[in-house]
Amino acid sequence: MAAGIGALAVAIAVPAMGAEGLHGEAAITCTNTTSGASWQIKVNYDQNTVDAYPASFSDAEIRWKTPGGENYQLDRKSGNLTVVVASSTGGYFLHDRCKPEN
Repeated sequence: MAAGIGALAVAIAVPAMGAEGLHGEAAITCTNTTSGASWQIKVNYDQNTVDAYPASFSDAEIRWKTPGGENYQLDRKSGNLTVVVASSTGGYFLHDRCKPEN
């Protein structure tokens, strides 16, 4: 699981603005609220991807799923990132905080 999240750590920035009118790529730093570990992810507004994974964009959130089955939901206003990881024992949630790079 950590490897999946580590692989996600490429680069993303999600300004707290509507999905319309955004172009190009943006980087954001996300931090695990428990461990303090941080990484970057990348959003490509032109290709509708996050770290090259297909994503859906709305004014409120960005959602994407990795081939490993992790589901990501980034609240565009608060920066809260929720990761849902399914498993044979019921799965679990991870909660991170993200902020745009300056």
